[in-house]
Amino acid sequence: MSKDTIANLLTYIRNADMNKKRTVRIPYTNITESVVKILLREGFIENTRKHQESNKCSLVLTLRHRRNRKRLDRTVLNLKRISRPGLRIYSNYQRIPKILGGIGVVIISTSRGIMTDKEARLNVIGGEILCYLW
Repeated sequence: MSKDTIANLLTYIRNADMNKKRTVRIPYTNITESVVKILLREGFIENTRKHQESNKCSLVLTLRHRRNRKRLDRTVLNLKRISRPGLRIYSNYQRIPKILGGIGVVIISTSRGIMTDKEARLNVIGGEILCYLW
């Protein structure tokens, strides 16, 4: 397991979605909890709950069920990590990209916490671009 918790979160969700799994369990950190709350609010996942076994906490995510999937290699949920530990990508609020003309979501880490691109534009604040979701 690497130190990049956001990349691990996105990989867990992407792999579970490709294999048509209904639930996925990810390790709990404050950053992953913030990103999962955004995913839940934007409708990419259906439900989340915190699970604790002995010392370790984890989040159990319930993914949206997609019935009309024709091929295995094509997923409806697309996740792309942008800023990574080796190359950080920052943007001011005016240059935050719009994914698919505003249909997709950009998750940004700002000085006021982790938020979506729409919230960052409303608060007139920029930050580190974490990932794209569409």
